[in-house]
Formats: sequence, C-alpha cells, structure tokens
Amino acid sequence: MKHRLYRWFISTLCVFALSAHAATPKDTFVMAKDISDIITLDPAEVFELTTGEIIANIYDRVMMFEPENLTELTGGVVESWSFSDDGKTILFTMRPGLTFHSGNPVTPEDVTYSLQRVVKLNKTPAFIITQFGWNADNVDELVKVVDDSKFSVTITEDFSPALVLNALSAGVASVVDKKLVMEHEQDGDLGYEWLKTNSAGSGAFALQTWKANELVSMTANENYRHGAPGMKRVIVRHVAEPSAQRLLIEKGDVDMARNLTPDQIKGVEGNADVVIDGYPKGTIVYMAANASHPILGNPKVVEALRYLVDYDGMANSFLAGQFVVHQAFWPSGLWAALDDKPYTYDVQKAKALLAEAGYGDGFKIRIDTLTNAPFPGLAQSIQATLAKAGIESEIVTAEGKTLWPIYRARKHEILLARWSPDYVDPHSNADAFAHNPDNREEAKLTGVLAWRNAWADDAANALAVKARNETDVAARKEQYLELQRMLQNIGPFVIMYQQNEQVARRTDVEGFVSGSNFVLVFYRNVTK
Repeated sequence: MKHRLYRWFISTLCVFALSAHAATPKDTFVMAKDISDIITLDPAEVFELTTGEIIANIYDRVMMFEPENLTELTGGVVESWSFSDDGKTILFTMRPGLTFHSGNPVTPEDVTYSLQRVVKLNKTPAFIITQFGWNADNVDELVKVVDDSKFSVTITEDFSPALVLNALSAGVASVVDKKLVMEHEQDGDLGYEWLKTNSAGSGAFALQTWKANELVSMTANENYRHGAPGMKRVIVRHVAEPSAQRLLIEKGDVDMARNLTPDQIKGVEGNADVVIDGYPKGTIVYMAANASHPILGNPKVVEALRYLVDYDGMANSFLAGQFVVHQAFWPSGLWAALDDKPYTYDVQKAKALLAEAGYGDGFKIRIDTLTNAPFPGLAQSIQATLAKAGIESEIVTAEGKTLWPIYRARKHEILLARWSPDYVDPHSNADAFAHNPDNREEAKLTGVLAWRNAWADDAANALAVKARNETDVAARKEQYLELQRMLQNIGPFVIMYQQNEQVARRTDVEGFVSGSNFVLVFYRNVTK
C-alpha cells in the first residue's frame, strides 16, 4: 500500500511539473493581474478597480456601454425608456426573455430590488444613485414596478436627463437575482454577507470562485443575450510582481499580463509570441492632502506641493508609455475634458509658497500609497522632490484592502492613489473631487474624495450642482471646464497623470476590450 501511494505521489508530481509550463487550455482565458484590491464582490459595495472589472462581466446593468461600441449608451436589461414631461420620472421597458445564471427570469422586480438594495445597504458607492434624492425611507416609492415588463424611477433633483441614464450604467446599477439573493439573507442583511463572495447575475460569466490574493474564476453563461462567450472559462490569477507576470506571459502560462512595467514591456517587445496593446484609460493618478491636518490644511502648502512633482521626469522614465501628464480631474479624451497643464516642477516657487504659509523650514509628513507599481516609484520620486524644499517624508505602502479603509476614515496625511470614473459623465468625477455637501465627520460620505480629505468649498459645490443640472449641452460643457480650472487652483488634490494601460497578450488571443473605466472591460469576445 505504501509503495502504491508513493508511485501515485511521484506520478502526480510529474504531471504537475509537465503542466506547470504547458499552454493554457484552448477554452480558457487566463490573465495575470494584481488583484489584491478585491475586498468584496457585492455590486452594492464594489468600489475598487479590479472588482469593478470583474462584476462588469458577471452582471448586466440597467444601462450599458457594450464592447462593440463603447461610445454609445444603450440598454442593458432594458430595451427602451421614456421621460415624463418634467423629466423627473423615467419609464423603462425590460428586454424580454432574459434569465439569470440560476435560470430565474430577469424581471422588473429584480431591477427595483437591486436599486433599492443599494440605497438601503448604503455602502461606499451608494452615493451614485442616492444623489437622485433616494433614501431608505422613500426609495420603495420612487423606484417601483409598473407591470410585468416595466418599472419606473423618479428623481427628486433637477438633474440633466443624460446624467441620470449615464449613472445607471455604473456598477451599482447591476441587476441581481432577487429570489436567489433573498434565499441567502441573514438577519435582514439583504443577502449582503453571501453576495460578498458569490454572484447572482445575468452577465456573460458567472462567478465560480474567489480566493483572496490567489484567483478569481468565472464560467461562461451559455445563454447570454449576446450569445455564448468565446471562452468557457476565465481565470484571473493574482500575480503581484510584474517580473513574475512577464515570465508567465513569455512561457505561455498565461494568455495576458496586465501589470508589466515599462522596462518589462520593452523587454518582451522582441518576443514573436507576445503583442503589446495600449488602452487609453480614464484612470487618474493624484496626490491627496488631508485638509484636517494642521499643515496640509493650508492652501499655500498644497499649492507648493503642486510645484514639487517632477511630472515630466517621471513620465519620461519609469512611467514611460503607461502614464501621461494630466492635471485636471476629468480624463483627457472624454467629453468636457480640460487638457491645460499649468504646473511644472519648480522648487524655488514651492519654497516661496511654503515661506508664505509659515513653513519655510519645512515639516515632516507621512505618504501612504499602494504596494503595486507605479505607486512605490511615484512615492520615492515625490519624497526626493519634497526633500529639496525641506519637507521630510516617510513612505508607508499597503495593499488596497488595508489602504482604502484608512483613506475612507480620513486617517491619512498625504496619500498617492488612483481614481477612475464610475460612469461616463463628467459629474462622476466632479461629484468625487469637487462636491462635498456635508463635511462633518459623521456624514461618512466615503465615496466622495473631497470628504475623505476633509475639504469643502461653497463655490465648487455650487458649480458642481449647476453643471449637474444643466440641460443645455454646450453650457454644461463650459461649466465643467470652469470647475476643472477651479480645482487646479484650490482644494486638496495634486492631479498628476492619466493612465495608458499597456497589456501584454499572446498572439493567439483576440477580442479583449478595455475601455476608459473599469466597468468597460469585457471578456466575452475573447477567442484563442
């Protein structure tokens, strides 16, 4: 018996050794990616970049931008909609014949439940739809079933109709299977604990398993409304080190590597089996200064910080090809983007501003940021340039699951982070960077970056609301341009870069789509 077990053990090791460097299965799409930022898979709570991408492939939303045309807003689970005369109520008609992964039909009741659930749970991204005037007390009346094929939503604010539809393409507008979720409800939690690690969608893929800091595995929905996906399975492997990702993509152990550094991109360019694709993204890289800090709350100090970033130096060295200098809160290439870049690296100007603020001798500060590239490199460069103005800084790196709770609790000093729009409308970022209607600690507006940094400005708030509600398209654009210029001069943010995602893929892989934000990344058209 011992000999048989030994032979079995040795043969198993041999099979594993042979398969360790074998090509990926023809029906499986395997990606190497840093997925350390995943903390939940419940679409009512998801607010991280990786998870936003994952749920975009598991759930259909009320409204969507499809991979076939990322510029056209269309219905997801709905096929048509109409506005009331006052623009406050939208009547939606469902697409017929849709089913969830469970086999349950997708009904108006599922949609209204999904939106009501977001409001009642009130997790970080809930503000995307609570801004419509919805709260736990009124949402059942404002979001309701009309009949077997229709539902309506009523807003209480004077929003632009285009903004409302765009917001309903965000991840929080994902439609969950009410019957399945409620089967797993515990103590009135609306299935929250269960849905953090499971899925209940109708999208192109269903969650098979998520193992933290290991992998996410999904299986194809053969009955998807666009037809069966090209791959039967998608596996996202957690590979934190870009150097390890390069090794895997070159050996063929993965089909795609998502986090290669510029040096590694250059290193694989001569490999005939690997192609490098570029995807302009809406992701903004910024520095945030906590306004509740006794020094960082001084506007002159923040203005000095804007002159203590070597924008071009970093863009032309370790960021080469993957980030471009951008200094406004709305990404370049999108409607109403501001491309002005008023700040350059100027130590003398920064020193003068610090002296005006009363900190000519400098001060000590902590810089919090992520462990994954490019953030440690950014922090080290900024640490060096701050030092030239007498500012001594300590760098503390952490994974997203550790860093984001600190940020949302307003416990940071200086923080280097990234931000991607939740939906393709400039209000998405304006509402985060410029609009803080309640700066009190107890307000807990954790999805609002201005609130996280304990900063509010009456003029910025007023202009953000004005642009949000404007129905004239040309006037609305000018208002957002004005707001971006305002935030370049006031506020706690030093906006530095915009991402150009460089992806390494094996030459036999086609059909991957990566749009401007995380809910516009699609796997369903991938083939090998």
